[in-house]
Amino acid sequence: MKLINVGFNNMILDERIVAIVSPDSAPAKRIVSEAKESSRIIDCTGGRRTKSVIITDSDHVILSALAPESVSSRLNGAKNEDNNGEDK
Repeated sequence: MKLINVGFNNMILDERIVAIVSPDSAPAKRIVSEAKESSRIIDCTGGRRTKSVIITDSDHVILSALAPESVSSRLNGAKNEDNNGEDK
C-alpha cells in the first residue's frame, strides 16, 4: 500500500484507484458532473486546469492537474517498489 502524489502534495492510496482517464471525453464529463451533484468529487487541481480524472473503488472522483500518463507512471513506480521489496 503506497500513497501516490496526484499534484500539490495531495496523496491517494494506490490500491483504491480503479481508472485514470482524460477529462475530454463525454463519459468522463458525465462522471464528473454526476460526482459533483452527489458530493463525491475531490478537486486536487489547485486551481489549475483538470488534466486527469481518477476514479476510485469508493466511487469518489478525483480531479488532478497532472496528465494521466504522469499519474500512471507514479502508480507504476509505486507498484514496482512494492514488488522489489517482497521476498519470493
